[in-house]
Amino acid sequence: MLIKDAKKEFYDKVQHQRVLILVAFDVDALCACNILQYLFQCDQVLYTVIPVTGKQDLENSFLENSEGIKHILLLNCGATIDIIDLLQPDEDVCFYICDSHRPVDIHNVYNGVQVKLLMKDEEMTEIPDYDDVFKDDEDDESGVESDDSEQASKRKRFDDEYVLKRRERRQWEEKRNKVMFDYTQFSSFGTSAALLLFEIAWRMSKDTNDLVWLAIIGVTDQFVHYRISREKYIEDVMTLQSHVSRHNIKEGPENNQPINSLKITFEDELQLTLYRHWSLFESLCKSVTTACKFKIWTMKGRKRLQEFLAEMGLPLVQCQQKYSAMEPSLRNNVKELIQKHIEKYGFVPEDVVIPSFNAQYGYKNKLCASDAVLACCALLESMQEKSENSTDSFFNAMDILNRKNTKEMEDAINIAKKQTSALANQVQTFLDMQQVMSAGPFLYAFVQEGTLEAKSLSQPQCLQRLARFTLEAYGAVRRSKKTQYLPLVLGVPLDAEQETSLVIGIPPLNLDDERKNFFGKAFEQAAVTTNSRTLHDYFDSYILQMNTEDRGKFFDALINLLQ
Repeated sequence: MLIKDAKKEFYDKVQHQRVLILVAFDVDALCACNILQYLFQCDQVLYTVIPVTGKQDLENSFLENSEGIKHILLLNCGATIDIIDLLQPDEDVCFYICDSHRPVDIHNVYNGVQVKLLMKDEEMTEIPDYDDVFKDDEDDESGVESDDSEQASKRKRFDDEYVLKRRERRQWEEKRNKVMFDYTQFSSFGTSAALLLFEIAWRMSKDTNDLVWLAIIGVTDQFVHYRISREKYIEDVMTLQSHVSRHNIKEGPENNQPINSLKITFEDELQLTLYRHWSLFESLCKSVTTACKFKIWTMKGRKRLQEFLAEMGLPLVQCQQKYSAMEPSLRNNVKELIQKHIEKYGFVPEDVVIPSFNAQYGYKNKLCASDAVLACCALLESMQEKSENSTDSFFNAMDILNRKNTKEMEDAINIAKKQTSALANQVQTFLDMQQVMSAGPFLYAFVQEGTLEAKSLSQPQCLQRLARFTLEAYGAVRRSKKTQYLPLVLGVPLDAEQETSLVIGIPPLNLDDERKNFFGKAFEQAAVTTNSRTLHDYFDSYILQMNTEDRGKFFDALINLLQ
């Protein structure tokens, strides 16, 4: 059931209770969890935080940690599955789901007792009517039980009525199947969980500048990982901009804020990956848009990039050293120079700048929202020590969101730079070795066994960015309009001993404005029809694990489905 008043129907209900918080492994959920922790600490609410990587982990974590707890909060997990059917809780247990994944399972929508949805009302417009998906079977069942062979001979006058009911039932089921297929055929995303929880904090007058920053990172995470369209992102950014203005007001002619306070500024940001922490040249080569436009993996492309830098008056030696070490007169004008000269090279303004936010803590610790996202994501999806597990990575990533942990943030950014380099190198390998192939209705590519970077690439969010980079790069090379209409399926080795692969499907580039993914349903049907050994455990339905031996028959079925 959709909650109308989050404070009354959610926060007031759990304020004097113990709460179990189950958090998905993504940056948006991490930020939402941090916001909620702040609120709970303000009101001395008892809570337990458990990170979950998938559906099985969600089930296990609930069974192991829910004893005596009646209030369960799910952050970016649980919306797309029938949570009551999966977890089989006691009747007095209530689930609060704050999840951006869509579509929401229909049982969660219409369960008014045990499931409460923390979502925006305007995003729930395509929900099927109750009567179209649920039907009381008692009358039909009683009719079937009573109509055995002996009774049927004595009650022939009821035969026509019985046949009519059966026909109506069959027609209703056919209609239900169509309605449910239309409702569930595409995966998409709603408003960021971090933004929703920030708005709850704001309505309770408990919002702070730090909470605004967490909400900004959550929204930016959705955009960086291609979950929401540019229009939806800008809409959410404009919402946050008013809060940024309110919390960052300058007092008098000079800013009297202490130097160690958090300052957030709203400005157009270059869409260059980690450029403040790298060299400008490396960032241009590793960022998706500029790398694909210049075709940086070719000699001609490198030459065009150098011409571009020369035309802007930026010496190559300056661009190849760390950005912070560039001459101030050049560094301070980089954004204006790029915007001024970029159109000559086939770019549009939207390719290179995006409305965003920067946060500054102290004199030198300036951080862009997208940099914070990549740093957190890199830490979430990397195990630095053999003794570390996924839970350690989760809490390490949570720690760097504390603005005082500047050293830890710098270390995470260095990990993100290595991950970004691995992505760019793999895309170049795909193109050099012509490993992106056409299967007719879609493109596909697989990272080869034994690839050095395979381990760092075999993580869901990293794989999402790799798939998008690969699809854009292939489109730039082919120069065919057809590539704009072809989706991509990408696989990477996951476990050599068990011979499993991680596979993702992403929609074609021409559907950018919708950001709807149809591979979730397609993967399920292909797996069922071929009896392939697959594991659909991720909260993103368009990502699955597959036994490598079954890849051939799985792809044959996928081709037949999508033709």
